Amino acid sequence: MQNLMNEVQKKDLAHHFQNYKRLPITLSHGKGARVWDTDGKEYIDMLAGIAVNSLGHAHPALVHAIKNQVEKLIHVSNFYTTVPQANLTEKLAKVSGMDRVFLCNSGLEAIEATFKTARKYAKNKGKSGPIISLEGCFHGRSIAGIASGQARYQQGFEPMPAGFKQIPFNSREAIDEFVDDQTTAVIIEPIQGEGGIHPVDPDFLRHVREKCDRHGTTLIFDEIQCGIGRTGVMFAWEHSGVKPDMMALAKGLGGGVPIGAILASEEIAAAMQPGDHGTTFGGNPLASAAALAVLKTIEKEGIVAQTAEKGAFLMKELHAKLDGHPLVEEIRGMGLMVGVALKTDGAPVMRAMAQKGVLVNAAALTVIRMVPPLIITKEELARAVEVLAEVLDEHQKQPKQD
Repeated sequence: MQNLMNEVQKKDLAHHFQNYKRLPITLSHGKGARVWDTDGKEYIDMLAGIAVNSLGHAHPALVHAIKNQVEKLIHVSNFYTTVPQANLTEKLAKVSGMDRVFLCNSGLEAIEATFKTARKYAKNKGKSGPIISLEGCFHGRSIAGIASGQARYQQGFEPMPAGFKQIPFNSREAIDEFVDDQTTAVIIEPIQGEGGIHPVDPDFLRHVREKCDRHGTTLIFDEIQCGIGRTGVMFAWEHSGVKPDMMALAKGLGGGVPIGAILASEEIAAAMQPGDHGTTFGGNPLASAAALAVLKTIEKEGIVAQTAEKGAFLMKELHAKLDGHPLVEEIRGMGLMVGVALKTDGAPVMRAMAQKGVLVNAAALTVIRMVPPLIITKEELARAVEVLAEVLDEHQKQPKQD
């Protein structure tokens, strides 16, 4: 198995763009919240493909839906309607309380679609101002995505397109200063993911909603990582009660099958006319069938409520094991979207945890991100916390390099 594993990595090094810092692990299969590499080593998956595998690996309902659809139709383009797509858009509208759905292939595409839709809607109303985002945000790696995001992702890709403005995180003063009658939109992650698991202040969100209503500005929520039950409610905006005008979804929606979506009010969606936007693969029968199976399974098995309970358990375990630890700055998050902010580089901790059979990653360089499958057990969560505590203790004891 070791030779096979090395051969796989050699092929990757020889042929794939080298734009990922991969761990020296070749995964072969998974079940529930566990995965195995080609050496047969078992891991607790606390990353879930970066908050994607909401039902874990090889969930029977998702496997059945995919197998069943593959035998019928995989792709036909959006020149035609299909049963899975129509059923999915109906379901998404129902669970979100929003009017219209546009399906695409990824979170990045969903963000691009929200930007285009917001701009078209604003133009129809005579607006030409910027799309405003928050410091620390992450809205994908397209040119528009990085233009709205952190400066470190923009380096080497200048010049950035115009029409974006970033303001301080949770700053009411900045919202009051920069949102006016010309502002196109405000985009916010209710919980920043890639930025280090930072929940946005609910009172700030209410203030933004009020300000957007006053000026006729579109409020967009990026729920690509924090949506679909991840935080113990179906959509993270439910914690604050602040409903957006438009919302971007992806990641957990397909349970591992690539899909993205934007949801919008009737008024905003109506700004987009035939030819304004489109996608070849978006909302294809296979992806739609998978996403519909995910939503139905979450509903049928009561997974949202379970996620809230497991999230509380995870936070309790983390505080019990790590409060006061010299290397821990803060523990934050909601539901099963949790970050342990360290006073040291997170990459060595991540690698050491993988060696001990637990997969996580380091967000914002120093934050150990835990976004496991929503079906993970409490026993698996407890073991992951034990491993993190062990690694931090070992890391603390290591002699410092001069």
